[in-house]
Amino acid sequence: MRLPTAPPSLGTLLAWDPPPLPVLPLTAAVLAAWYCWARWRLHRCGRRWPTVRTVAFLTGCALLGITTGLGMERYGFALFSVWMFQHLTLSMAVPPLLVLGAPGLMLLRSTPHHGPARVIPAAALAALRSRGARWLLSPGVTIPLFLVSYYGIYLSPLFDAVAGTWLGHTGLEVFFLGTGLLFIVPILSVGPLPGRPGYLGRFFDLFVEMPLHVFFGVILMMASVPLVATFAAPPPDWGIDPLDDQQWAGALAWSYGEPIALAVVVLFAMRWYRHERRTAAVRERHGAVQAEQDLAAYNTYLRSLPR
Repeated sequence: MRLPTAPPSLGTLLAWDPPPLPVLPLTAAVLAAWYCWARWRLHRCGRRWPTVRTVAFLTGCALLGITTGLGMERYGFALFSVWMFQHLTLSMAVPPLLVLGAPGLMLLRSTPHHGPARVIPAAALAALRSRGARWLLSPGVTIPLFLVSYYGIYLSPLFDAVAGTWLGHTGLEVFFLGTGLLFIVPILSVGPLPGRPGYLGRFFDLFVEMPLHVFFGVILMMASVPLVATFAAPPPDWGIDPLDDQQWAGALAWSYGEPIALAVVVLFAMRWYRHERRTAAVRERHGAVQAEQDLAAYNTYLRSLPR
C-alpha cells in the first residue's frame, strides 16, 4: 500500500484518497442505497418507518465509508494511533448505529412476500433463526472474540503477520466490524433473532465488555517499547516518534469507547425500563380482569343461594 508523503493532519486524514480496492466503502455505499430504496418502497406502500432509524443507519454507513475510504486508511498502515481509531470506530461506533437502523426488520417489511422475491425474506428468517446464528450471537462467542480482537491480535505476532498487506489489513477491518456487530445485535436489535437473552443477561454482557478495551489501552500507555513491529518505524519525514504514537493509541483505546459504551448502556436501560412498564401494565390489566371475573362469579354464587 502506498503511504502518503505528507505528515498526518486533519486535512490529510480526511482527504479523498481511497484504497485501490475500496471494499468497505463500497459496501457502505451499497447498504445506504439499499436502505434508502427500502424506505422509499415502504413510503410508497403507505407504511411508516421511524426517521431516527434511518438517520442512525445512514450515519453508520457514512462513518464506515469515512473510516475506511479516505486518507486515514493509508495512514493506518504506519501509525498505531490512526489504526486504533479505525479499529475502535469499526468495532464500537459503527455497529450500534447500523443495528439501531433495524436493517433486518427493514428487509422483512420492504421485500415482497409473494412472487419470486419471497425467497429473500424466507431465507433471511431461516438464517436469523438457525442454530448457527444462535451460536454466533451467544456471549460464549462474542466476548471471547472481543478479547481476541485486542489482546490476541496485538500482543501476539498475528498482527505483524497479516497487517502489512492490503488483504490482511482489510481482513482485520472486516473482522473488527463483524465482531462489533455480533456483540451488539443481541443487545440492541429489534428484529427477529434465534434467541434473545433476558435484560439482566444482556446487561451483564455489557458490563463484561466495557473494561476490555480500557485495560488494553493502559497496557499500551505503560509500555516502554513499541509492542507492534508494524508501527515501530513510521516514515522519518512525518517526524513522529513510534512510542509517542503508541501512547496516543493507548489513550484512544482507553477513552474513545467509554462515551459510546455509556450511550449504549443508557439506551439499553431506557428500553429495559419501558419493557418493565409495559409488563407491569399488562399484569395490572390482567389482574383487573381476573378480579372482575372473580367478583362476577361470587355475585352469581350469592344469587344462587336460597333466600
